[in-house]
Amino acid sequence: MARIRPLAPAARHGVRPSCVVVTPGPWTDLLDFFCQRFPSVPASTWQTRFASEDIIDVENQAARPTDAATAGRRLYYFREVPDEPTIPFQEEVIWQDEHLLVVDKPHFLPVVPSGKHVRETLLARLQLRLNLPDLSPVHRIDKDTAGLVLFSVQPAGRNAYQALFRERRVSKSYECIAPWKPGLVWPLQRESRIGDAEHFMQQTEVPGEVNAITDIEPLEVAGDWARYALRPLTGQRHQLRVHMHALGLPILFDGIYPVLTPEGTNDYRRPLQLLARTLKFTDPLTGVARVFESRRSLLPLQTVQHISG
Repeated sequence: MARIRPLAPAARHGVRPSCVVVTPGPWTDLLDFFCQRFPSVPASTWQTRFASEDIIDVENQAARPTDAATAGRRLYYFREVPDEPTIPFQEEVIWQDEHLLVVDKPHFLPVVPSGKHVRETLLARLQLRLNLPDLSPVHRIDKDTAGLVLFSVQPAGRNAYQALFRERRVSKSYECIAPWKPGLVWPLQRESRIGDAEHFMQQTEVPGEVNAITDIEPLEVAGDWARYALRPLTGQRHQLRVHMHALGLPILFDGIYPVLTPEGTNDYRRPLQLLARTLKFTDPLTGVARVFESRRSLLPLQTVQHISG
């Protein structure tokens, strides 16, 4: 018989708890376990979380720092980021029913909690705003990218929507602004293998079997710049940014390609000019053909010449 995992506690202020299971070891107590299990987190942070009852067990009871570190004990903890920066841009709900939520994400807002962003994420905002504790993203886009993100409202239908992306049954289109290169033959299809670069924040094209394919077509040209339609046929990390950079067409205001800028140096005046424009698929739960389009737009090409320098 399959073992049933306990249900995680409900989200607090739109933030779900993380889970950890105590492992065997020379831990003197729970505080010692957490400090050694997560060495990058100061002991004072764990002490504050214990004091605030932000570390609880499967019975929703607060754990104490002096509790014995019993191997196998499942605990949940709520992350807080001191002085978490506010992202001064608002998401927009495009579609909502009992199974599906489609949201138009602004630039700079992460989809899920990560690093210095916990509450200021698309998922946390929506869970709190819409009172949907079971909400979960079906796919993700970079925090620097604006546009459409699809969420599953109920756990029962989640796998069916995730399968759409796993099995490439979703037609996705993006738009970007990048330099114009008339010497290339348009439209074109970029095929390559994308793998890890020297810095963990970057990806790069590497030798080997193709795992990334993108159709690219110019939509509009003005001087040295163009607006392009991008249609990824695969889903590698940073695929569109890597392919455009490899073509000598780095996307305007890209802080990762070709030059990696220091983390936390967001310039809200210069958002990455990449937009997840459309999502098209047949709803696996209803059989209805779905077509969603972002209501956001990139910079007009006529103004790019004056601000890109």
